[in-house]
Amino acid sequence: MDRRNFISAAALGVVGSTWVGAMKPGAEMSTPADSTPQPRLKKSLKIGMANVGKTLEEKFEILKKVGFDGIELDSPSSLDWREVLRAKAATGLEIPGVVCSSHWGKPLSAADEKVRQQGIEGVETALRDCRLFGGTTVLVVPGVCRDGVTYEQAWKRSTEAIHQLIPLAAELRVRIAFENVWNDFITDADEAVKYVDQFNSPWVGWYFDTGNIVRYGSPPEWVRKLGARTIKVDIKDYSLSRKEKDGVWAGFACKIGDPDSSVQWSETMKALAEVGYRGWGSAEVSGGDQQRLADISQRMDDVYSR
Repeated sequence: MDRRNFISAAALGVVGSTWVGAMKPGAEMSTPADSTPQPRLKKSLKIGMANVGKTLEEKFEILKKVGFDGIELDSPSSLDWREVLRAKAATGLEIPGVVCSSHWGKPLSAADEKVRQQGIEGVETALRDCRLFGGTTVLVVPGVCRDGVTYEQAWKRSTEAIHQLIPLAAELRVRIAFENVWNDFITDADEAVKYVDQFNSPWVGWYFDTGNIVRYGSPPEWVRKLGARTIKVDIKDYSLSRKEKDGVWAGFACKIGDPDSSVQWSETMKALAEVGYRGWGSAEVSGGDQQRLADISQRMDDVYSR
């Protein structure tokens, strides 16, 4: 059975319960059978950070051991979907979402219409893979203002592309989550609100990155303005003092929760609670071996408790 037929069969309930449980959208937010309360914030990370395990299942086992609840995969990718589902079922590690891997090379804002179409097709693949893996969001960088692309062009072109993608997102019940990155596009919280709201759709929202936004504004302010539009959160740090000393990229050398952090973790966590955010925080920092991953997990626990 290929992946497209598998998705259709699972939606109709004609595949085994083990597989269905592994891919049910929103399952990570449900209350388990023993009614054990779920944490307000769960811990995930990007697959590229996990330099452990000879197989995907071993990788998942190690991540579970060091305290992670989930892992976000890339799509489109070369991963075997059967291996992914087997690893998920065997370890209990969840896959809350996937990261679109084509949005930089084939941006939805590109001047070339063929490139934009390839970008749309990349997001479509990511949406289908996310449904297959049991996730609820696809992280998408909506536009990139480079190579002669203006802000207005990026807005118009990406908006048109997202409108084309919303019907598939609704059909698969997977949300498109826009991330704030250093792409010279949507660097203002009010603009972010405007961008999401123009679609008037529950199938789009914001993937808020705690560290990326420090260059442009206050993380707590962004959280409060975005409100319920935030559907996932990336956890990383940034230090303005390191930026001033060693350059703009040096700010990311700040580890999650370091004393010279500029994320304002206590106020950011308070703001997330105020807007009612519950769900996933996904580490997006330099990864490494088991010891490094365990440190990241512990640092996430620390900032979550602030």
